[in-house]
Amino acid sequence: MRIDYSRAIWYVAFMKGALKNITILQLESLYNLIEEGSFSRAAKKMRLTQPSLSKHIQNLEDIIESKVVDRKNTGIEVTPEGNVLLECSKRVFRQIKEAEQRLALFKNSEKGSISIAASTIPATYLLPPVLSTFRHKYPEIHCFIKMNDSGMVINQILDGEAELGFVGRSVANRTLNSVRLWKDELVLAAYPGHPFCSRKTVSWDDVMEEPFVVREHGSATRASLETYVEENLNRKFSSFNVVCEMGSSEAVKEAIIAGLGISILSAHAVRREFKTGVLFSVALPAPPIERYCYLIYKKQFSAKKHHHLFLDFLKTGCLKEQTRNDFVSEHK
Repeated sequence: MRIDYSRAIWYVAFMKGALKNITILQLESLYNLIEEGSFSRAAKKMRLTQPSLSKHIQNLEDIIESKVVDRKNTGIEVTPEGNVLLECSKRVFRQIKEAEQRLALFKNSEKGSISIAASTIPATYLLPPVLSTFRHKYPEIHCFIKMNDSGMVINQILDGEAELGFVGRSVANRTLNSVRLWKDELVLAAYPGHPFCSRKTVSWDDVMEEPFVVREHGSATRASLETYVEENLNRKFSSFNVVCEMGSSEAVKEAIIAGLGISILSAHAVRREFKTGVLFSVALPAPPIERYCYLIYKKQFSAKKHHHLFLDFLKTGCLKEQTRNDFVSEHK
């Protein structure tokens, strides 16, 4: 068997990084030059000037310190070194093409995972039915949810620990987009047998005298109630007779059921308990305590197709105030 020592030497040199300064454009220039058989035709194919193509070839030859083609009156003749680089360039172009195809699969695939951070109300009561329907439609897209209070969710999005966030209040941060989704109302809940249950309505003075169970600091439910009391009642949150702070709406409900006190919670959180009579809804004076739950994400968030599918799905089911283009174009 005849061994091509020149070819072997150049392969070894290439593998050791001796040719690391060669550019894709130089390899492309060589490939087209050999394919076309002349500088003029190769330059036309690449939409380059002939001097520009010649410069790329010259730079390539300077790097390897050898000629890649010999110029003849009848055209060009490829040198052994040129043939080695030609074979390498074909392999490089095949790998680039394969990479493009594989990346396109990522970009257009209806498969993938979505990292979500959500506060208590969205995570417990709003997202599960949404995710169930979405899962049936797109079974290869998996959503992973981390539940925390709204303050922590905002930090998780800012720190890149989650891609999409759902919180119970708007967010004023220039690096984040905030999209209004679900409407919510905070309602007064009492345990069966509480004196409030026999009354059509109660005053805020009555409410503030009763033992009161409240969500923890950082909770959007608590923040919404604090804001309402200050802006609409001109009172401080300290006016409440707080007997306990709880870290979730479920814990607050259990505390009310146990007779620890009353509380004001999201209507989403107590809908089932009101329906079954486990808890009683007590009317509060107007105006109602209303708020919205929001989707948040980084303005620089680079969404793939499976993210777009989820965002479009949310838009179809939740968004009423933004058009699809307003919402989705921000992710392109």
